[in-house]
Amino acid sequence: MSAPNELVFLLDVDNTLLNNDRVLEDFRAHLILQFGANSAARYWEIFQERMDELGYADYLGALQTFRWSSPEAERDDLRMLQLGSFLLEYPFAERLYLHALDVVARLNSLGTTVILTDGDSVFQPRKVQRSGLWDAVSGRVLVYIHKEQMLDAVQRHYPARHYVMVDDKLRLLTAMKSVMQQRLTTVFPRQGRFALDTAAIAAFPAADIQIERINELLELDFSGLLGPGLTLIQSC
Repeated sequence: MSAPNELVFLLDVDNTLLNNDRVLEDFRAHLILQFGANSAARYWEIFQERMDELGYADYLGALQTFRWSSPEAERDDLRMLQLGSFLLEYPFAERLYLHALDVVARLNSLGTTVILTDGDSVFQPRKVQRSGLWDAVSGRVLVYIHKEQMLDAVQRHYPARHYVMVDDKLRLLTAMKSVMQQRLTTVFPRQGRFALDTAAIAAFPAADIQIERINELLELDFSGLLGPGLTLIQSC
């Protein structure tokens, strides 16, 4: 356990700091180019089945099932062996949102920044590393299947007087707020398909702070978080 911090910023990755929708578009196009629309559609069916079963996006596991459930001629196609490389070697740094690294640097000057993301133990850390986010937070990276269920562990690793969670999923922000209450300020960037799903947004209470783009965090004064009322004030 580290020494207690005054303020810890917990930062999601996919569609919060990094445009994961664009990554998926590129992978979809690659699958269609290599194996055709029908085979690509079968991969995404397998992917969704694993998502429903496991509770997280298992891209590499879905690739394994996709290969061995393919026709024999396709199964032995050497291009199958390169699909995983497409994901693992993807240029994630090119998909960071505008000024994402500047935001991390600014928040780190105000407190301690921690990447807190959902995912598997191979692909998700690789994404964080290749995007440059791992180095930006000096290796303070936590990856869980359901991060909203791991708040005790988060607080053991990075104890603090107050936390700020930045995430594009209002459902997760609501779940975390219900546990940590006034010790947590939630920030909801309206980026990506989940954050723009009006039905999903309507199902949950508003976050403490809503922004349209992650770079808006460069314009916020966080000094009020540790004072009476724990309020955010926009800087002049």
